[in-house]
Amino acid sequence: MNQINQLSNIAGKETRSVIGLMSGTSLDGLDIALCTLRGSGRSTEITVKAFATKPYDASTIDLIKSVFAKTEVNLEKLCELNAEIGRLHGRLVKEQLAQWHIATDSVDLIASHGQTVFHAPKQSSEHLGCNSTLQIGDGDHVARECGIITISDFRQRHIAAGGEGAPLVAYGDSLLFQADEPRLLLNIGGIANFTYLPGSHLKSNNLPNSHLSSSYLPSRNDDSAILCSDIGPGNTLMDAYVQAHTDEDYDHDGQLAAAGEVNSSLLQALISHPFFSESFPKTTGPELFNLTYLDNAMKVSATSHLGHNDVLSTLNAFSAKSIVSAIEAILDTEDLSHIYISGGGYKNTHLIENIRNELPNMNIQSTNDIGIDPDAKEAVLFALLANECVAGNHSETINISGMPSTTMGKICFPA
Repeated sequence: MNQINQLSNIAGKETRSVIGLMSGTSLDGLDIALCTLRGSGRSTEITVKAFATKPYDASTIDLIKSVFAKTEVNLEKLCELNAEIGRLHGRLVKEQLAQWHIATDSVDLIASHGQTVFHAPKQSSEHLGCNSTLQIGDGDHVARECGIITISDFRQRHIAAGGEGAPLVAYGDSLLFQADEPRLLLNIGGIANFTYLPGSHLKSNNLPNSHLSSSYLPSRNDDSAILCSDIGPGNTLMDAYVQAHTDEDYDHDGQLAAAGEVNSSLLQALISHPFFSESFPKTTGPELFNLTYLDNAMKVSATSHLGHNDVLSTLNAFSAKSIVSAIEAILDTEDLSHIYISGGGYKNTHLIENIRNELPNMNIQSTNDIGIDPDAKEAVLFALLANECVAGNHSETINISGMPSTTMGKICFPA
């Protein structure tokens, strides 16, 4: 069958089987979510049929780290990794489908986010002053390896349409999770981000978005009041510090942080970066929040003598404080009562405890309570974006405050 006709047939199906792939800045592996989708846009119905995380082996992690969030890299290695990570992701998908006893020809589409190795919004650019981002794991290699049409490069389309390439979760959050109640969906991965879905009014006099007036009172489920933005570091600094100073990959349940004490001088130095006073929406990444950032803050605050537990306790408080400050600056906390958390940060019980202590009136739960595994959420949302790319109607794209109205993804055929 002609490949365009095949794609047209998939678009016209009553239901589509789509695999969403996500690998984040934690570099721990590939999340694979097998989803069934019916309809598109506001009529989308999605069922997660199966989910698994395929861990990267140590050599793959080392290879990615050799080009990850670095301003100078070996271009030959970067080119090779773009193809190799694509082939790897394709192999991991085939392995997982075999474990699930599911035939590859029963899957209509793969939604491949790729592996982010650099993210540079224009305000942080030292060169051309434009938004840019790079995800390796070329979609053509995924498609060829699996024999399944693959939708990839979602972030490039977002940038081409005038966005910063992140965070993209708002597009899926707005289609799947709007309700009568106002909700805040908080994702704590390497970087923390949120999507606010209105059910009441914004605290507009404090909203750091110049295009919204102080009299702006959006109604329930008003798309123009949806707001999505990066907040700052989630796990990235804590993970990097643990990996540099222990034999562990991360601070399990925040136990190391809980054993230390917060140093107020270091915390103040960490939170003083101009990023935190920039208007929303905004994006960031490990390119800014890394061990060099921590080292500079420790020098400024004269805290280089601190023990590891005290540093981790302060980094944990830093992530919590930046998250809480963003929520308090944006939302009418008297009306908003529900926060749903996804991402690996939800497993850091000390971090969640710090957030809960600062927001005692909030009902803070995981996204399990609204029907999505918190580990699977991002992979599922990219499956939804692929569905919109193939079967959606651009005229019905959700209008999100400060972000372009666009469908996303490039189509890669397997043959």
